[in-house]
Amino acid sequence: MDSPATPNLTGTRAAGARHALFPGTFDPPTNGHLDLVRRGRAIFDELTVAVAAHHDKRHLFSLEERLELLTEALREAELTDVRVSSLAGLTVRGCADLGASVILRGVRGTSDLEYESAMLQTNRVLAPEIETVLLVPGPEVGHISSSLARQVAELGGDVSALVPPVVARALAARRGEGA
Repeated sequence: MDSPATPNLTGTRAAGARHALFPGTFDPPTNGHLDLVRRGRAIFDELTVAVAAHHDKRHLFSLEERLELLTEALREAELTDVRVSSLAGLTVRGCADLGASVILRGVRGTSDLEYESAMLQTNRVLAPEIETVLLVPGPEVGHISSSLARQVAELGGDVSALVPPVVARALAARRGEGA
């Protein structure tokens, strides 16, 4: 039984099973995202990556394309036990719908920490039973963001160190360089 000082991380799943939701726009998925998925999968019993259509952002890839790119990137990375889902609305509602008791987020630096801290506090008010875990990406990918990868690709740079191969091909095709 959980004490007041111990968060209930089991949700409605079998005792001891922890299911985390890793939400984001993933436009496009990056090697930094894959780093967090690998590490999240090692921590949690179940992990779902939730692709959101963020209303404040103009997307390079459609929601369907991002779902396909992420699914293929996870397959190429041999992370086939990770589920991919779309997310509409509040992340805490997505957690409830999918049976997740934890939100997994990445923090690259202080600006991410400030944003994620505000989101964490808001989610705690909306759904106190949902915990948020913040992970710092590894140093080899900690500088990568989707917007950086898009910008490098738009300017004709090599994105192979920034994104999975399937995403590099999709960015090249979007730029008109073929697959």
